[in-house]
Amino acid sequence: MRKSILEKRLKRLIAKKTELTERCNASESAKEVRELTDEVRDVNAEIEETQEELEEIKAEEERQAQAKIETREGVPANAKLVNGTAKASFTMPAQSEQRGDVNPRETMEYRQAFRKYMTSGVMTPELRAGNAISTDDSGAAIPVTIMNEVINTIRVRYGSLYNKVRKTAVKGGVGYPVGALEASFSWVGESTVSPRKKVGKLGKVFFNSHVAELRVAQTFLSDLLTMDAFEAEIARVIAIAYLKAMDEAIVNGTGDGMPLGILNDTRITDEGHVIEMTDADFSDWSAWLTKVFGIIPMGYADVELIMTKGTVYSKLRTMKDDVNRPIYYEAMGGRVDDTDSANPRAYLDGHEISLVEPTILPNFDTASKGDVVAIVWIPFDYAVNENFGFAMRRYYDDETNEWVDKALTVVDGKILNPGGYYLIKKKAS
Repeated sequence: MRKSILEKRLKRLIAKKTELTERCNASESAKEVRELTDEVRDVNAEIEETQEELEEIKAEEERQAQAKIETREGVPANAKLVNGTAKASFTMPAQSEQRGDVNPRETMEYRQAFRKYMTSGVMTPELRAGNAISTDDSGAAIPVTIMNEVINTIRVRYGSLYNKVRKTAVKGGVGYPVGALEASFSWVGESTVSPRKKVGKLGKVFFNSHVAELRVAQTFLSDLLTMDAFEAEIARVIAIAYLKAMDEAIVNGTGDGMPLGILNDTRITDEGHVIEMTDADFSDWSAWLTKVFGIIPMGYADVELIMTKGTVYSKLRTMKDDVNRPIYYEAMGGRVDDTDSANPRAYLDGHEISLVEPTILPNFDTASKGDVVAIVWIPFDYAVNENFGFAMRRYYDDETNEWVDKALTVVDGKILNPGGYYLIKKKAS
């Protein structure tokens, strides 16, 4: 009885904390923020006390259950009650046996059930609990082993833009002051405090909960006979598809049902953040110094560039001096490392260039007048907010007469600070 009361109390306290936190984030009043912060602190203390009581009750229940087992004559001390009957094992426990607080999605039973679902569509009881991305999209949550492999693949391969931007995991729909996403540092023993330097107001950022999907060929997965092959391959195809989509969204996302890309952020398209360069300018190192790097404020000296390999090779690597001598490397410190297919890049005057496909930005030579052919950016000032988990959903497409398997995830992205962002457009010669 006591345990049930505490569990209900804990649920109410957590709901109250969430409501207070949302009010605090939305408030514009310093006084109200302080008052709400004090309330949250009190609620946290109550939550901790309630959790401690529940843990004590749980521990006592376990001690009592174990004592009952050990007092039964002839029953080993490691026996457990199963439907009123004491049972024990005299062999080594199976590797798949759950112990302590093991995540159920890490077990071999769950992994096998997930593979069965993906290859045959059979939904077993192991997959039914807690598998929804939203109320409208239910499915089977991807096992931890596969998600870990997806994350490892994302860290070391592909995603030349995604791998550079900031990653956050904050609640969607809540306004976060940009400064709140940064950490501050001060010396505790310092007796004096330096005056604060005022900077331009960056306002708040709101992350939405956009549901994204990627499709996986069911017939292909069915041909992967071993568990290791199945998990490795599904992790690979998910990671590649996700990263390609995210690179595209970081640049071209509309913000409608997807992240807001750099090219569609009105703060960047304003006057002062657009640079026009002719064919001659793009191939002239002095034009880059005066028209691009020379106008960027010193606070954003660590800017990088985005453009296609075709633009780099046709315009930058062919830079020449007045006597037709190549000067790309000698005069600009430029170099190209496109042999690394996982992260191809080049450099111009010490600024790294992330190379992208023409589907993201056009090559200078084929671009029309007014097209953006290069982007100046600070990667860490773009944030991707994601709840890094995927759920697999399977349905039958009546139009194609086939089963469709897709992975669902929740993600958003946008620029936090536009100060170091510039669009370079092609200008008629």
